[in-house]
Amino acid sequence: MEFTKRFLRAKNPCANGFRWFVRHVEDGASYQEALDTLVQAGRVEDACWLLTQFGPTDAVLTVDAIEAEAIVFSGTLEVRGHIEVSTVVRAGRMIRAGGGIRAGEQIIAGDGIRVGGGIRCDGSLSSGGDVRAEWGVEVQKALSCADDVRAGWDLICGDKLNVGGHIVVGQDLITQGAVTCGKSVRVGGRLTAADSVRAEQGIWTGDDIACGMHLEAGWGIKSAGAIEAQGAVKAGESLCAHGEICAGAGYGVYAGLSVQVDTWAASAQVMAATKPEGLMSGCWAGPSPLA
Repeated sequence: MEFTKRFLRAKNPCANGFRWFVRHVEDGASYQEALDTLVQAGRVEDACWLLTQFGPTDAVLTVDAIEAEAIVFSGTLEVRGHIEVSTVVRAGRMIRAGGGIRAGEQIIAGDGIRVGGGIRCDGSLSSGGDVRAEWGVEVQKALSCADDVRAGWDLICGDKLNVGGHIVVGQDLITQGAVTCGKSVRVGGRLTAADSVRAEQGIWTGDDIACGMHLEAGWGIKSAGAIEAQGAVKAGESLCAHGEICAGAGYGVYAGLSVQVDTWAASAQVMAATKPEGLMSGCWAGPSPLA
């Protein structure tokens, strides 16, 4: 793909950006040359805008490591070691690294992110595919992923966590915003959220669940610790906890919301250390066998 002034003008760029582009990028420059020129001039936002407008390519950049102020690449980044950028790392397709990724502002991948180490970003992370890290994932702002998120260690998010697929975390999941999951949530340790947690399928944790507002699963919820929410606790099927199950003041605990009442004894059991106060639906079955 070659760029010309007429080609770019058709995308209605801002006047300031268009003037700069005309002065610094020659007609006929390649797509990636245009992106590189913008990034080298410190116009990273303009480079990201250009990539958004014209989309990804099948190009692949394979390097040993990346240490830069920023990088915006139209295709797939294949990095044998680490990626460290001061501001933005963005790829039109995949980001793959044998080591970890660290970015000061944003990590954006059109098709997915897979790393052999950890991911740390002082801003936000967005992926059009899955996000997989052998170590932990720490994002200070929002994390948005169209597919699965899998972290071998902790997953820490400073704002909303929005995942289209499964969430699988080896240790603790900690968020300062709401958690929305299109499939299931499986956490090896503790799940702590400052806002609501909702999973379209089930939720399983190896330790306590502490939720700042509502806790909701389309299927069942099972915890090897206690379940405590400041709002309602809602499960489409059964609820099971080693410790207590507690809803917030004025809220109820609901099981069996997605099954018929006459199947509650088998499909909407509620098990906990003691019968939850405010149990509104489901079949109380006594202490969990985990105890």
